[in-house]
Amino acid sequence: MIASGKLKENLKAGVYDDRLKELYVSDDVRKHVGRLTALAERYEACFGEGQVALFSAPGRTELGGNHTDHQHGCVLTASVNVDMAACAAPNSTNQIRIYSEGFADETIAADDLIPKMEEVNQTSALIRGIAAAVQKRGYRIGGFNAVITSDVPGGSGLSSSAAYETLIGQIFNHLFCQDELNPVEIAKIGQYAENVYFGKPCGLMDQIATSVGSIVAVDFADPKEPIVEEISFSFAECGHCLCIIDVGADHADLTCEYAAVPEEMTAAARLLGKEVLRDVPEDVFFQHIPQLRKELGDRAVLRGAHFYADSRRAQLQADALKKGDFDTFCRISRESGRSSFEYLQNVYPSGTPQSQGMSVALMLAEWILGKKGAFRVHGGGFAGTIQAFVPQDRIGEFSSKMEAVLGAGSCHVLKIRPAGGIVLIKE
Repeated sequence: MIASGKLKENLKAGVYDDRLKELYVSDDVRKHVGRLTALAERYEACFGEGQVALFSAPGRTELGGNHTDHQHGCVLTASVNVDMAACAAPNSTNQIRIYSEGFADETIAADDLIPKMEEVNQTSALIRGIAAAVQKRGYRIGGFNAVITSDVPGGSGLSSSAAYETLIGQIFNHLFCQDELNPVEIAKIGQYAENVYFGKPCGLMDQIATSVGSIVAVDFADPKEPIVEEISFSFAECGHCLCIIDVGADHADLTCEYAAVPEEMTAAARLLGKEVLRDVPEDVFFQHIPQLRKELGDRAVLRGAHFYADSRRAQLQADALKKGDFDTFCRISRESGRSSFEYLQNVYPSGTPQSQGMSVALMLAEWILGKKGAFRVHGGGFAGTIQAFVPQDRIGEFSSKMEAVLGAGSCHVLKIRPAGGIVLIKE
């Protein structure tokens, strides 16, 4: 731990500049120095001066494998250079006090960790669920004070919820677990909190990406022990920028749409005697399409077919990056996007064909890029974001044309961050 006053002094003096340049993938660290200094000042204003630590957890981007993780498939994902940061310290009580910039203050009793129905879809549920999961692993937890700031755009498809879960998990890990929990275990803790306490039936991909960091290929054949492989690759060296485009659609009341995807895939697996599609051979699935259509309808069949192909595509994309074959990566990325649109059908909510922000964004990307780069559905879908790989010499044109339709600030140009959830500064 470091005295909050000393932390501010070191930040302003440039002591941590090299670390910040590496983490945020930027030679200009003044913005981050100012942001972290303000965070320490806010901690002092809320809780007084004391011994503290700084924590960071990034947003994430999905590079391959759209809605494949919950069926124990393969994904390709990466952390990006926007993050949630926290200044935190234990407080010698049983009260967990978290003050997040722009959101309501949260206070949770560390000895009251039973799920609460009134907290479903609330931030307090995530905190309580993470605390419970850490305690179940045999650690004695207590209260702490924390202030949080974020430049992960909410609702941007960069998984601010997973970043939050990873951040809180890292705080517990450092303050109460002697840093013994590895990144994959912290990811599992975040997923547990989201599934059991928050009420969202998500897979593990988002949490793995934010917790492990960099570009990672993940095989969820055994979700309790996923195979995680880090891949070193630079899109910039291939002359392209990674862009996430927020279509500006409303995310409200879409839980049922998101939940229907794993529910329909799981129903198909169960009809064929298994719990997830990964355990059903692909040829067996296709042989039973008449029965699946009769029992579950056509959409479940199409979504199942998407799973098999997109899980395979995620592996091929990972192989392409390992070989430095960016052209093949882009070709497969476009194939993934078409499959999400045609088979997975997570581009707009069912019953609202008049509102298709993601469809419009995909159309624009194809119009602007032609056969250059790549573009695809990104993340959960329905009302979120698309992803594009844009030639560096066309990024100005791409951004301006996208934002002319979708609004100023809708196009986010990002870089791959080399680290996941970390204790950023502790001494």
